[in-house]
Amino acid sequence: MKKTRSLITACLLLLATHAVAQRVMERLDRGVVAVRTGNSVFISWRLLGLDPQNIGFNLYRSANGAAAVKLNTSVLTGGTNYTDNSANLTVRNAYYVRPVVNGAEQAASLSYTLIANAADKPCFTVPLRTGSLIHFVWVGDLDGDGEYDYVVDRLDWNGGGCKIEAYKRDGTFLWDVDYGPNSVNMDNISPGSAAIDVGNWDGVTVYDLDLDGKAEVITKIANGVRFGDGSTWSNSSNTRQWLAILNGQTGALKSYVTIPQDYSSAGSLAGSLGIGYLDGATPSVIGKFKNRNADGSFNLMVCAFKYAGNNTTLQWKWLRGSSNAADGHQIRIIDVDGNGTDEICDIGYCLNGNGTLRYSLGAQGIVHGDRTHIGKFDRNRAGMQGYGVQQNNPSGLLEYYYDANTGSVLWKHMGAVSDVGRGAAGDIDPRYNGFEVWSFSGVYNAPGNTKLTDEPARPYPNFRLWWDGDLLSENLNDEKIEKWNYTASTVSRLVTMWNFDGAGGSDRGAPMFYGDILGDWREEVILVTDNYSKLVVFTTNVPTSTRLYTLAHNPAYRNCMTIKGYMQSHHTDYYLGNGMSTPPAPNISYAGTPMAAAGIASVATAADAALAKGFEISPNPVGETFINLQWQTAEKADHVFTITNGHGQMLFEKKLGMMPAGQFNTRINISKAKLAPGTYIGSLRSAGSIQSKVFVKL
Repeated sequence: MKKTRSLITACLLLLATHAVAQRVMERLDRGVVAVRTGNSVFISWRLLGLDPQNIGFNLYRSANGAAAVKLNTSVLTGGTNYTDNSANLTVRNAYYVRPVVNGAEQAASLSYTLIANAADKPCFTVPLRTGSLIHFVWVGDLDGDGEYDYVVDRLDWNGGGCKIEAYKRDGTFLWDVDYGPNSVNMDNISPGSAAIDVGNWDGVTVYDLDLDGKAEVITKIANGVRFGDGSTWSNSSNTRQWLAILNGQTGALKSYVTIPQDYSSAGSLAGSLGIGYLDGATPSVIGKFKNRNADGSFNLMVCAFKYAGNNTTLQWKWLRGSSNAADGHQIRIIDVDGNGTDEICDIGYCLNGNGTLRYSLGAQGIVHGDRTHIGKFDRNRAGMQGYGVQQNNPSGLLEYYYDANTGSVLWKHMGAVSDVGRGAAGDIDPRYNGFEVWSFSGVYNAPGNTKLTDEPARPYPNFRLWWDGDLLSENLNDEKIEKWNYTASTVSRLVTMWNFDGAGGSDRGAPMFYGDILGDWREEVILVTDNYSKLVVFTTNVPTSTRLYTLAHNPAYRNCMTIKGYMQSHHTDYYLGNGMSTPPAPNISYAGTPMAAAGIASVATAADAALAKGFEISPNPVGETFINLQWQTAEKADHVFTITNGHGQMLFEKKLGMMPAGQFNTRINISKAKLAPGTYIGSLRSAGSIQSKVFVKL
């Protein structure tokens, strides 16, 4: 009895401790990378999100396969980068680090090898198979080694349709998917049912959904798609579409679910995908879908999907209908209210994590526009802030700045009606608090709504980038990295990217990918060679003393890395700029650890309360082989009860059948699950929702 009480107490303490669930994120290695700069080698590596504050590093170099030597004389405790001035550049040099905690050296990281006689350049190449145009690149750890691999698209505009290809980080080809005849129509607005990456759409993303340490590839599919293992998806309809979960190592289909067909009478849906943590602990796939009616009007639907235990379900869907909620060309998935769970935001509205409308900006005059940003732009104001630009707003509204939690517009800039096609946000002037914003009306300090320059004195408003050694933002545009000179109101060129390996980006002056995927907290940019046979990965060669954990472990930033559409700048949920404070450690755990399992098990957070209303599991704790379920449903639907463990693995499934609207009680024998003592998640799934409760098995 004493043992039983101790277990109950421990489980209850676990649930209480994780009332605000920890987000389970990737277990990353150190991301060591090295580039030649002059006669030296610049090396950088990751500080991880949960590294102790007193962690240091020793850096080792192995020349031409010889025994490694330590390069530093004392433990490195500053910025996670180092300039090696003693390397023999005529031979290959492999670099790795060993963390040092409380004086004890830890296990070595994976190594990075700089080839013999490497060129002096801030980039390296990744070989690819020959093929057609590449528009987008996604990253994810496909093989579980703690480093990012690559998924690239191939778009054949001469009638060949769309493909994706997967590669290990060294360029080893893994598999490809051919989207087939329904991807040949690559119209920007009304593409074929299987077409990807046209217009402001994508239809693909990459993420570790089941938190086993290996990323899945998520994509929309339709009739005729051939998967990585050679199997083909066949259906009599050429307009019906599904969301497919693919094995990241093989490209084989793991799971699928129908994309809701509410607007199927108007044809197939164009779509964009991203990742969000709607329960605060585990990832969901967010899909934004749209098609056009015969009268030229548009239908808009946003959906959330959950993949667990090789089952994919629709969590909810939101139909815009006639509501005054303008959409733009990209979604933002970010925790705007600081409760640990993500919201889904567009240029003119924001949805709560349960799919209900949080607010619309329509009543404040916001219509469609091309760019929107959400992040921590004001270090002195609580919460997140947003900035957006407008396309031909009849009122003459050009750009606006608002509270991303409440939707309250803080200022507007008016002028002649025009299409403001670009807008950027970043800290580019240290004389003022917070981020600056700029489109084509000069530069403004956003928190103070202070105009700093008149047009055309500004950087081009494309992408904010962290590249050099200070905390100010640089600018990325059309294969150029530039620095704003705030005292002279001019721009200086830092890197001309096309000078290296013939690197080029997309037709919008955008890269195929950018984000913090290697080295320290600065950002990488992925372009391609002119014949699409190599990726060109740009990584900084500038030392910095600033020490920040990898941006890939920041929840808001990592979500941004999964989203394409019209690519826009990534932002963090803490203020990263001049005068910043040391950011707090993120509330995360790493996939595959006991802490992660605890975090997954405690998904019954406040954001789930609405979904779980009326759903009960008793007794709790469970001491026998039977449990009782009580729930209510508002409409007729097929119901399934499942039990999953802390890793998202399904251990038990019971089909309850079609239920009419009403209240229900049922008793279920769960002995076949053979549950060991511990904490589990019981979920009741129906066509439009999932209701979950945490329970303890004694």
